[in-house]
Amino acid sequence: MSVDLRGVFVPCTSPFEATTGELDVVGLGINLDSYLSHPIRGIVVGGSTGEAILLDEAERMEMLKQTRQKLKPEHLLIAGTGAESTRMTIHRSRDAADCGADAVLVQPPAFYRGAMTESALMMHYSAVAEASPVPVIVYQVPLRLSTLEFSEKLVTDLSQIDNIVGIKDSRGDIDIVKNMIATTQQGFQILVGSGAILAPCLEMGAAGGILAVANLAPGIASNIYASFVTGDLIEANRQQAMLSPVHTTVVGSMGVPGVKAGLDILGLRGGDPRSPLSPLEGSDRNKIAQLLQELGLDSMEPSVR
Repeated sequence: MSVDLRGVFVPCTSPFEATTGELDVVGLGINLDSYLSHPIRGIVVGGSTGEAILLDEAERMEMLKQTRQKLKPEHLLIAGTGAESTRMTIHRSRDAADCGADAVLVQPPAFYRGAMTESALMMHYSAVAEASPVPVIVYQVPLRLSTLEFSEKLVTDLSQIDNIVGIKDSRGDIDIVKNMIATTQQGFQILVGSGAILAPCLEMGAAGGILAVANLAPGIASNIYASFVTGDLIEANRQQAMLSPVHTTVVGSMGVPGVKAGLDILGLRGGDPRSPLSPLEGSDRNKIAQLLQELGLDSMEPSVR
């Protein structure tokens, strides 16, 4: 199986009802309509930005079903399905395929971190790839979260497994991306997870990005890719210079609460994160509001008016 991952994906947040704490399906639809008014490649459901670790299985399924209904044929749906057991990861991947996912994004099991040798990880991902009805994308989770770090050799070995088609790497290191492009199997697709390095990584050969910052600036993020495709590297880098501070300030420093606060500021459905994550403090909200205003995101993102 194969899937073309070129382009920019939005790893959507999971909005919750303010009073009940339940999944806000209406709010999800409002956010998706905004994202899909821009030339993005698709949506990722159940990633780090989507608070996947805090969702129950029924909520994961509901988000996938609701998102699939919003997407057009040209859009891809990627489902985060990583779990601490190989068995549960396979179960989630099969369920995701039943909900219309085109591919699954699989983070490594990390709770028993000391036991996760490269051999153990190879067996885990090999079993998931063999059992998954759709292509598998390996997920190098940001190292500030509870995860483990893939070695260069492990990524190279994973790239040779049938039905593993790419990796999302969120370490934000251009040199690591360059090495992966040089050492992985031909056709293995590299997606960056840092909105601060999309343009230079595209120039090196990355396929695209799954960018949390695209929740706040889908137009700018997708314009970087579109400008690169047409060969307008000057414009791609100009747009990159606008996107980078939003990634650094909001995603890199404030995480999920910052992204959700930014959505609120833009008139979309952000809301509070799910406990035990805490909402953003007022001073940080003001910092985000000022940044978005200075960059003119409200005028460049017409769908969020």
